[in-house]
Amino acid sequence: MKLRLLLVFMLLGSIASAQFVTNSKRVADIYYQNKEYYAAAEYYKKALQISSDTAGFVVPYGFESKLKKDSPKKEDYENSVYQLAESLRQYKNYRDAEKWYAIAITFSNPKFNLADFWYGVTLRANQNYEAAITAFKTFLKKNNGQGEYQRNANMGIASCEFALYEVSHPRLFKLARLNNDINQAGSNYTPLLRGSTLYFSSSRPVDSKGKSVVLSDDKGSAKVTRKQSPYVNAIYEATGNLMKEKITVSRVTTNIKDKELAAPAFLPNGKAMFLTGWNARETRKIYQLKRNTSGSDWSEPVELSGSINVNGFNSMQPFVSKNGKYLIFASDRPGGFGKYDLWYCAIRPDGSFGQAVNMGNTINTAGDEEAPYYNSRTKKLLFSSNGKVGLGGFDFYESEGDFDSWSDPRNLGYPMNSSKDDLYFTSVDEDDVAGYISSDRESLCCLEVFYLKREFLNLRGQVFNCKDGKPLENVLVTVSDSLQQFMFTTGPDGKYNFQLNTNRRLKITASKKDYFDKILSYSYDQLAQKDTLLTEDICLVPWPPGPIELKNVLYEFDKAELTEDSKEKMDFLYTILVDNPTIEIELSAHTDNKGTAGYNLDLSDRRAKSCVDYLVSKGIDPGRMTSKGYGMSRPVAENTIKGKDNPAGRALNRRTEFIVTKR
Repeated sequence: MKLRLLLVFMLLGSIASAQFVTNSKRVADIYYQNKEYYAAAEYYKKALQISSDTAGFVVPYGFESKLKKDSPKKEDYENSVYQLAESLRQYKNYRDAEKWYAIAITFSNPKFNLADFWYGVTLRANQNYEAAITAFKTFLKKNNGQGEYQRNANMGIASCEFALYEVSHPRLFKLARLNNDINQAGSNYTPLLRGSTLYFSSSRPVDSKGKSVVLSDDKGSAKVTRKQSPYVNAIYEATGNLMKEKITVSRVTTNIKDKELAAPAFLPNGKAMFLTGWNARETRKIYQLKRNTSGSDWSEPVELSGSINVNGFNSMQPFVSKNGKYLIFASDRPGGFGKYDLWYCAIRPDGSFGQAVNMGNTINTAGDEEAPYYNSRTKKLLFSSNGKVGLGGFDFYESEGDFDSWSDPRNLGYPMNSSKDDLYFTSVDEDDVAGYISSDRESLCCLEVFYLKREFLNLRGQVFNCKDGKPLENVLVTVSDSLQQFMFTTGPDGKYNFQLNTNRRLKITASKKDYFDKILSYSYDQLAQKDTLLTEDICLVPWPPGPIELKNVLYEFDKAELTEDSKEKMDFLYTILVDNPTIEIELSAHTDNKGTAGYNLDLSDRRAKSCVDYLVSKGIDPGRMTSKGYGMSRPVAENTIKGKDNPAGRALNRRTEFIVTKR
């Protein structure tokens, strides 16, 4: 368990008084107003007289019934319970926050109306998705109307439903937490691989007694004195085999003083580094440092221009594209679509920056978009957002584009995303097959670094002519799921080959001029049985200028009804109509010359209609089909030869055909 959590037990002492500790509550309120949520939680616990153990703290026995008693201190108790839940949530301790929101939702005071909403958020973070849906619905029922929380509650319900499906249908990713000195106490995040060195940010404690800092409430009437937190954000570098336990970690030395630092980025030539710096008195800003002439140390930091850093607003998390042409960053500056938006500016040849441009509402939402990564070779943008339907917290999304336009971002699903925060990707290869991310999925409070690798489904096969079995060249084979598609054109051997990072409801479409399209579909469960290899040969039916006979489509003697076996043969045409949804056909039936012309014409007409009725019963639009009986007027063989009956010829004449009337 992290050092931050161990400090909980050191800070809590025995409380001698049996009365409500008002002073502890006042101290807690000051810490909370100053966004010192960890310290606030400790003092709310003292105010509520809560003891701790090695498993965290638990709700004391009889606590809820104690709150229900009429007491002059009841309002203080309720406020402390709610604020304790808020403090725990604010520093990402969702497990313990859930317990206290569960009590707060029973309070009748309207000031606690958001308890149900945040209870749903913590339940979702703890992967209790069904219960979270109930909590969000309860919040909506209690709080009719419009507004940010109503919208977020509805999105919370959709996210939980999405998460339930995702968790039961894992995508093709493998993750492993790094079990070495990278993941120490505090948060460890923003991995950036440069050569064989991994740069990252960490809020691990430093060897410093710190300075005394005076904090006051919003009126300035109450104050507390504390030592600065030993948890200081700084930039570190790690060398060695990152998948092993023994590596070397050292702090990157800069000339930036009295600021916390995070999120390093480099120009491709390594001569300049960008990072985020801030302190308690200032907003977050992006700084640039340059290598000195010796190439070993960094120059004095320079705050980037007003096109990037806007006074009074935050700019953070710089990322330099691999081709060195763009700087992308997150900012809450004016002109955006929500809280933090992604922005970019051109990096000119002389190293100066162009005007910052918002990346647009295809990427940005009313929530937060952060942690950009862009591969200029594949033209794929990877970023994190909490403003879209996802599994919870920040999720990874991927979009394709070139800064002029972007495709709709797609959620990368479970297990790349979790019920908590998932941010910051760095690649170990040009195609982004493997890399590192940060996530708090296995932590009670803090981000940690994970190794990520995409797995693939190998899809291959051959396309050939159904009529003669020969391979078909220049067939366009398209593979798609609900969000993306891939294309391949066959060569003389008719073979195709795909490597897919998806296992979701795949559809394979093979198309060639003068042939009917062929579509194959696979569910998630079917693909799971295929493991990592799917081989599928496809035959295409030629599209001749004349009619196509439906082989072995038979009827009861002297009747129009299809036999059961013939219905299965009709499924050949049904598949063609499904796979080629734009075509229209005429379906015709023919007889031999036994019987009168009028009788045979009526019989064939009824047989053709019987075929159309069967296809309609299978779901084919009747507007795409017409039926026509030709009786014995269009023989394809002799009914008699030299005046003698020709059974073989008459058998050929008794047939069912279709012809395409509209493509």
